[in-house]
Amino acid sequence: MGKAHTGLTEAEVEQYRRDGYVFPVPVMSREEAAVYRARLEAFEAASGGPIAGNMRHKSHLLFTWANEIAHHPRILDAVESILGPDILLWGSSFFIKEPHTTAYVSWHQDATYWGLDGSDVVTAWVALADAPVESGAMTFWPRSHQQLQLPHKDTFAEDNLLSRGQEIAVEVPETEGVAVPLRAGEMSLHHVLLVHGSKANTTSDRRIGFALRYIPTRLAQTKAEDRAMLVRGTDTYGHFALEPQPVADLDEAALAAHAESMGAQVAALYQGTDRKEFRA
Repeated sequence: MGKAHTGLTEAEVEQYRRDGYVFPVPVMSREEAAVYRARLEAFEAASGGPIAGNMRHKSHLLFTWANEIAHHPRILDAVESILGPDILLWGSSFFIKEPHTTAYVSWHQDATYWGLDGSDVVTAWVALADAPVESGAMTFWPRSHQQLQLPHKDTFAEDNLLSRGQEIAVEVPETEGVAVPLRAGEMSLHHVLLVHGSKANTTSDRRIGFALRYIPTRLAQTKAEDRAMLVRGTDTYGHFALEPQPVADLDEAALAAHAESMGAQVAALYQGTDRKEFRA
């Protein structure tokens, strides 16, 4: 007998395809989320500051606990409901807003600089802390994924959490945004072409989100040689060099795998610029 599948309901899959998103999706208890937050913050305390730069990205290659989140069966079951059984994890990023700070995310589409040859890509945004609207929770523009790729402009704005500070060169109707508050342990799922953004955190707690980018194995990278981790099913295409799971946090093998993968991803995301690593 195969494993029991506990993915999205038919109505949730229909909503995702129609609107470009679905939330909230329960992943873990608040207590489990607190344990993962504690692991992150223990690293930050030991390293002297918030996780930043290249370490903020593809963190599942560096930390066993981040890799556990990326392989969480409730996340993968939900993603499988949309993408099918053969799934690669192409990337992960921490999006953290400190209390009472000005960091924000401009209106954008995730796929703009990724170089993937299709848009069948799901982002699972997992809340490791409560993310009420006041904390700078995401806002989605429903059905905007149906407009396909929109023109963007780079700003490299200092307070913008995005890699290039990119923002769409299209006006988003003020009344059409849907706020996406999440409780610790919940996630949202959104389509790679869905326009979304978020404002500053005005609360006294950190807003901690771990964004996981899942793709079907059939997709390929068009801009550079690239790497990804097989998290479910089989890969019969071989478009990506397959990444290893970390055996221990920040050990030599994990650091080497992360360095190789980040080199490939930076080459794709920053193509056309002189940048060699992610912004802090």
